[in-house]
Amino acid sequence: MVARWRPVHLGHTPILRALCERASQAFVGIGSSNRYDFRNPFALEETTDMIRLTLADRQNYILIPVPDLDDGPRWRVMIMDLFGSLDLFVTDNPYVASLLAEDYQIVRPVELIPQDERIAIDGTMVRKKMARGDGWQDLVPKEIADYIATKHLDERFRREFGLQTLALDVIVEDPPQDN
Repeated sequence: MVARWRPVHLGHTPILRALCERASQAFVGIGSSNRYDFRNPFALEETTDMIRLTLADRQNYILIPVPDLDDGPRWRVMIMDLFGSLDLFVTDNPYVASLLAEDYQIVRPVELIPQDERIAIDGTMVRKKMARGDGWQDLVPKEIADYIATKHLDERFRREFGLQTLALDVIVEDPPQDN
């Protein structure tokens, strides 16, 4: 599976665990590993730390940085080189699924976990709450909240990307009409 994992949240936790439970060796790709922006506000090392904290009791996974290339066909070839032969590829991204459908059996993350373990959270929700400075801790595992707070990554995020993140909620109204 390739995802951005920024930050690792409660929706990711059962997926990461299921990947390790279902595989003798799980390959966890850290997408956009070459990006640092409002959608990718944690460095590769920080994201790696968060995944390792989440999977502290697991050993059967390999973390693979996956850079963005802004070129789908080239990205597909890179994925094939990085991951090699796989039993299945997990993604919830329709474009990624279309790129890799001829190469791998595609499975959506929700198919890996029981209904009662599914948590409807995405990274944008967490980052918006983090930008407001309130409530994000409830959307991530405790060890991730502690990691982010101890390293003051939430403060850095608000300082560097808070306004840009909150601007996503601004609805541009139609301009007033001249009468």
